[in-house]
Amino acid sequence: MNGVAIRFCSVSKYSLCGVCGAMERPGFMASLVAGGVAGVSVDLILYPLDTIKTRLQSPQGFNKAGGFRGIYAGVPSAAIGSFPNAAAFFITYEYVKWFLHTDSSSYLMPMKHMLAASAGEVVACLIRVPSEVVKQRAQVSSSSRTFHIFSNILYQEGIRGLYRGYTSTVLREIPFSLVQFPLWESLKALWSWRQDHVVDCWQSAVCGAFAGGFAAVVTTPLDVAKTRIMLAKVGSSTASGNVLSALHGVWRTQGLAGLFAGVFPRTAAISLGGFIFLGAYDQTRSLLLELGRGSP
Repeated sequence: MNGVAIRFCSVSKYSLCGVCGAMERPGFMASLVAGGVAGVSVDLILYPLDTIKTRLQSPQGFNKAGGFRGIYAGVPSAAIGSFPNAAAFFITYEYVKWFLHTDSSSYLMPMKHMLAASAGEVVACLIRVPSEVVKQRAQVSSSSRTFHIFSNILYQEGIRGLYRGYTSTVLREIPFSLVQFPLWESLKALWSWRQDHVVDCWQSAVCGAFAGGFAAVVTTPLDVAKTRIMLAKVGSSTASGNVLSALHGVWRTQGLAGLFAGVFPRTAAISLGGFIFLGAYDQTRSLLLELGRGSP
C-alpha cells in the first residue's frame, strides 16, 4: 500500500499488536480485512506527506513537481491498490509463518518472522509497484488524471512500465523490515523489563513508531533511488532500474542531501502511520470478531 501503510503490515509493522495476539489463526480473516481497512485509512490520511516526499525526491525539484499544490494528486491509484496490497502481504506472511512453524519460545522466532515479512513484501510488491508508479507520476504532474497516466504507461511501455522499479522497491522494503523488526523487539523488551510486565498495545505502538522512524531514515537513499527509477523518462539509463546507478547519479549531482531528500516527511509519515494504523486495525478487527461471535 502506498509505502506508509504496508510498513505497519509487516511483522514489526502491520502486526504491531502481535504481542496482544492479533495474528492468531482463528482470527486470520478478521486480521486480513482489518489490515486492509487500516491500510487504506493510513494511506489516505497521510497521503499529503507522501506527495511532499515524492516531490522532494523528483529529478525536476520540489517546486517544478508541484510544490504544495494538488497534494492529493494520484490518490485514486493509492486507494485502489492499498487494500489488495495489504491483503497480499497478510496472506503470504501468515502462510510462511505456518510453513516455517517453530516453537513460540524458540530463538528462531525472530528469523521466522523476518523471513515471513520478506516473503510478504516480495508478493505485496506485485500489487504495490503498479499502483506506486501511477501514483508517483500523478504526484509530480498534477495536471494529468490518474487514468490518463495509467493509459499512457500501458501505451508507451506496456505491462513492464507498470513494474518499473519493482526491484528497487523490494530492495527498499526488505532492509526496512530487517532494520525495524529487531529494533522494535529490543525496545519492547527494554520497556517490559523497566515496568516488570509485558508491554500493552499502545506501548508496542510507541516502540513501533520509534523503530519505524529510524528504519525510515536509514533506508531513505533506497527510497530516493526507487522514486527516480519510477519517474525517469522512457529509454533513459535510470529507467533501466539499476539501483546502484540511480544512487550514483543522485550522489554525483546532489550529494548527500539528494540521497536523503524527503527524509523528514517520510519519517513523519511512517512514525505517525503506526499510531493511525494501530487504532484502525484494533477497532476493525474487534468489530469483525464480535460480529463473528454473534452470528449463528
